[in-house]
This record gives sequence, structure tokens and C-alpha cells, in this order.
Amino acid sequence: MSTTVGAFVAGGIAACGAVTATHPFETVKIRMQLQGELQSKGHQPHHYRGALHGVGVICKHEGIRGIYRGLGCAYVYQVLLNGCRLGFYEPMRQNLAGLFLKNRDAQNLAINMFCGASSGMIGAAAGSPFFLVKTRLQSYSPFRPVGTQHQYRNAWDGLSKIYRTEGVRGLYRGVGAAMIRTGFGSSVQLPTYFLAKRRLVRHAGMEEGPALHLASSTASGFVVCCVMHPPDTIMSRMYNQNGNLYKGVFDCLGKTIRTEGFFAIYKGFLPHLARILPHTILTLSLAEQTNKLMRKLEYRLLPLVLKE
Repeated sequence: MSTTVGAFVAGGIAACGAVTATHPFETVKIRMQLQGELQSKGHQPHHYRGALHGVGVICKHEGIRGIYRGLGCAYVYQVLLNGCRLGFYEPMRQNLAGLFLKNRDAQNLAINMFCGASSGMIGAAAGSPFFLVKTRLQSYSPFRPVGTQHQYRNAWDGLSKIYRTEGVRGLYRGVGAAMIRTGFGSSVQLPTYFLAKRRLVRHAGMEEGPALHLASSTASGFVVCCVMHPPDTIMSRMYNQNGNLYKGVFDCLGKTIRTEGFFAIYKGFLPHLARILPHTILTLSLAEQTNKLMRKLEYRLLPLVLKE
């Protein structure tokens, strides 16, 4: 395993590679989550009817630039989120396993889930302002607007306007929802990945390599999407709101379900799945490769430190 810094860098690089490929589906997911916001059934628009339909509509009327709105913010967020998640997970797990199980290499589901959730929540808090602006940039459409529309020229313009009008508190609007959402996803992502990896090696006879990484990350991605989507919907709405439409996470959840029905919290699930599966596969598979490269680099630059 790389050092914490090495794993942070490897995780960030892997996540940026993944987000480049999956960003269009994230744009569609956010717009589907926002369309029909707090409108009763039968009165909700259906501008975006699914992952492929949404991509087609946006590309047709807004071009490639429209489907990739907020990509710069997504890169910064992914570096912070996945750098923390992949960088802190293993050191935290080893320390807690050594403390409670007297064996740093021992695997324990409760410890793994706690470390996954904790490392993810740290990353979500660190990157929250960038996810806030990313959500607002992606939701904006001059052709088929959904939700509150925020006209920012770019990421810096968005951050500046929010800070001038709302201060630091405005930049961290919805951070609680972001931490809950990422905590849910992170609590199962890495534990599910490593669990699937061990089971496939033991019961399916698979060996270390790209095929094993692909199968393990596919299982992980599906579980993450199922667990994370409801708080993801709440987070998108809280980030995009204008003023104080929602007082907090539970107020948003209650208003959404009362007005639109229970399944409103699963709006945009298929685009989310279309994004999270390849994103998880690419992130975790690339992380395996970038970790190897970082280890080689570290052994060259820090031989004395790593041998101690």
C-alpha cells in the first residue's frame, strides 16, 4: 500500500479519469432530480425521461458544452473526495484493527464500514463548495430549465457570487446532506469492493488483475447507487435551492415525499446508475494501477522512510 499522501494522489488521479467519462450522466441525473420539484403528481414536467434521452436532449439544444457544465468543479471535488476516501481509508482501518483486534491486517466489517464512511465524510466536507457550484452549473439550462436557475459564467464566478451574497456559510449550504450522502456511499463502497474481491478470489478462482478489479468494482458500484441515491436527491435540491426553501435535510425529505410521493427520492436513479457504475469501475480499477505507480515512485524517492 502507498503512503497516505501517495494514496491521496492516486485516488484523485483515478477519480478525475473516471469523472471525465461519466460527467454527462451526472448532468442528466441532477436535472431529473430537480424537475417537478415540489409539484404534485400529474403536474410534473418530464423534459428528461432517462439517461440516454436526457443526454440527447441536452446535446441537441446546448451542445457538448451543455452536457459538460461544471466539469472543472467536478475535477476539484473528485480530487478532494476520492483523495480523502482512498487516502485515509486504509490507515484508519489498520489503526482501528490494531487497536481493537490487535492485528492491523485483520478484516472486520464494522470497522471497514466506519472507516469508509468517515473518510468519505471528510472528503465531502472538504469538497462541498465545489459540489455546490457544480450542481448549480449543471442544473442551468437556457432551453429546458428545471429547478432554480443560477447564471454563473464559470466556477470562480459562482464561488465569488455565493461568497459575496451569503458568506462562508453560503458556500457550505447543504454540507450536512452531502456528508450523509457520501457517508452512506463510502460506508459500502470500499468494504463491498474488497469483500467482493476476496470472495471472487476464494470462490471463483480469479487472480489479481483487471478482470478481478472490474468484477469487484461493478458489485461495489451497484450497492453504492442503491444506498446513496435518496440522500443524493436531497443534496441536489438543497444545493440548488434559492433562499431557504428547505430548512434542513429532514425538512427537504419530508416536503419532497409529501408533495411528490415516496418514489420522488429515487428520481434520476437510472442516470445515476449509468454514471456510478462506470465511475466506480474506473475509479477503483484506475486506483489499483495508479497506486502501483505511486508505490514505485515512492520507493525511488523515499526508500529510507518506506524501509523503516
